[in-house]
Amino acid sequence: MYNLISFAGIIVLMAFAWIFSTDRKVVNWRVILWGVVIQLLFAFLIFILPAGSTVFMLINDAVVKVIDVASAGPKFIFGRLALPPGTTDEWGGESLGFIFAFQALPTVIFFASLMGVLYYLGVMPWLIRIFSKVFTKLMRISGAESLYASSNIFVGIESATTIRPYLEKMTPSELCTILTAGMATIASSVLAIYVMILQNQFPTIAGHLVSASFLSAPAAIVMSKLLMPETKKPETLGIDVRPHYKKESSIIEATINGANAGAKLVIGIIALLIAFLGLVALLDFIFGGIGIKLNNFLGINLDWSLKGLLGYVFYPFTLVIGVPPSDAFEISKIIGERTIVTEAKSYMDLAELLAAGTLNNPRSAFLATYALCGFAHVASLAIFVGGIAALVPERTGDLSAVGPRALLAATLACLMTASVAGTFFRGSSLLLGQ
Repeated sequence: MYNLISFAGIIVLMAFAWIFSTDRKVVNWRVILWGVVIQLLFAFLIFILPAGSTVFMLINDAVVKVIDVASAGPKFIFGRLALPPGTTDEWGGESLGFIFAFQALPTVIFFASLMGVLYYLGVMPWLIRIFSKVFTKLMRISGAESLYASSNIFVGIESATTIRPYLEKMTPSELCTILTAGMATIASSVLAIYVMILQNQFPTIAGHLVSASFLSAPAAIVMSKLLMPETKKPETLGIDVRPHYKKESSIIEATINGANAGAKLVIGIIALLIAFLGLVALLDFIFGGIGIKLNNFLGINLDWSLKGLLGYVFYPFTLVIGVPPSDAFEISKIIGERTIVTEAKSYMDLAELLAAGTLNNPRSAFLATYALCGFAHVASLAIFVGGIAALVPERTGDLSAVGPRALLAATLACLMTASVAGTFFRGSSLLLGQ
């Protein structure tokens, strides 16, 4: 029954986006149809076919192994602080427990460096072009949009450099799509953080995060084109374009540049978490005091924290994607808080729910994993608008104008990804590692 609800949720979410469309009469239904078909086909291959399940587990095991290897540097620098919970070092020193700053964040630097090497070797451009060609041919969107959405499956804001020559002449719909694609997906450099947060409670989390990133790219295109349909003719419509990027002179330079980029990303993550968690705590203090008085006056018992208020907003959407009612409010709160305090905090809260045994149905954690897999939050909107505007300052006004609509599209895309995954939920060892 819940699988059918998830499938219906795909339609409901698209209908919601269409209602708020800038022009409901000019929606390109070919884009929408093929976007949904690509997602359903990919999910079917991964979750239903035996061969796809085998590939899924291979990807999961490979990511986990790479993360394990990535811990060599942090262990050398930070010693016992970098040891994962329940492990010991070669001298018999025991782990001090999970410490986000010393265990999760350093992996960002390693993965950013690894991506730099893979770009230098030509592996990443080759993979990106495969997906770009599929999106361009089947959905008939511009080649620049396809290239950017494909690039965001693997990397983050730096994807904008791959389409730099085309940014200046992009239509408003194209700009909305690239912002949406950036916020609806996650970068491989931060994927390791979420794996480390949830791996103990969710053994196959790595495979699910990878599949979520693949599913979210076409979902982002669908939601963007529903909310802001194309009314002009893009310069690269139906044209296959190549990634534009500056190749380093050597693999050593690629490694160094990647590591430096990762270090900047780590500082950015730390700054965002410190700032936004502090602001949320302040708002909770204010709302909490007012809420207690209102609850007493009205004789009700509402959660007046910012997380609780956002939970009420996202509660209908949580039910729509197929989360059982018994867990819906808890899941809606962590999905809602993602829009303010980033997905890292939401994944940590999900891990706490799993560790405490609060959730009644394993389906709930499964769907939450997919719904949270994206940069769909206010801080990310500022980062993507600012980052792309730095490349084309003359389009700053246009990017700022479509930004809020892109954030809504990205949020709906993440929910759509969860609905697609929920359609094929089986509760098997593949899905939950049980």
